[in-house]
Amino acid sequence: MIANFLRRHLAAYALRTGRLLALYRRICKPDGQAWTPVGKRHFGLGGMGEECLIQSNVVITDPTYVRLGSNVHLTGCTLFGRDGVMNMLKQAYSFPLDKVGRIDIRDNVFVGHQAIIMPGVTIGPEAIVAAGSVVTRDVPPGSIVGGVPARVIGQVADLVTRLEAETQALPWADHPYLRADYAGPSDAALDRQRIEHFYGSSTRVPA
Repeated sequence: MIANFLRRHLAAYALRTGRLLALYRRICKPDGQAWTPVGKRHFGLGGMGEECLIQSNVVITDPTYVRLGSNVHLTGCTLFGRDGVMNMLKQAYSFPLDKVGRIDIRDNVFVGHQAIIMPGVTIGPEAIVAAGSVVTRDVPPGSIVGGVPARVIGQVADLVTRLEAETQALPWADHPYLRADYAGPSDAALDRQRIEHFYGSSTRVPA
């Protein structure tokens, strides 16, 4: 009980002041819903729209140069506002060098785990950056990019059409969890249904 009390107060203090964020992240392990308001209030981003989700393992090196539209989801990715190699080159060659750029992520964009966004990039709108990608150039609207360096590998509209058909074939297709307006968590009954579907009805399902 005391531990929960301390966690609640630490979370409230971090949101209110922007301090002790590393401790808050380590002790409370906030999910994206809890971490995003902290980021919006204290990270100093160049802008953020509505309904965004930033997981606590996202790294934004130069938030001043980053602008997020609405419904942008960032998960475990890194956004670089400047090229760190400049410091080494300035020392090695004694030249005045700089490479800084804005990152402009438009509405309805998902950036996957361990993706890297380099300076000077615009993404979307309605785009997906696959996990592990390195984005060095603009991502066209409505496209899916992946790879190193990232290139167009598909279209979001085609993905949605395919996923819609696949979802309708699932035994739990009518579950409220799948609706866009459903704000609650998954539930144990849905988890059991999925496990039985994956592994068969004879599989021992965790209680």
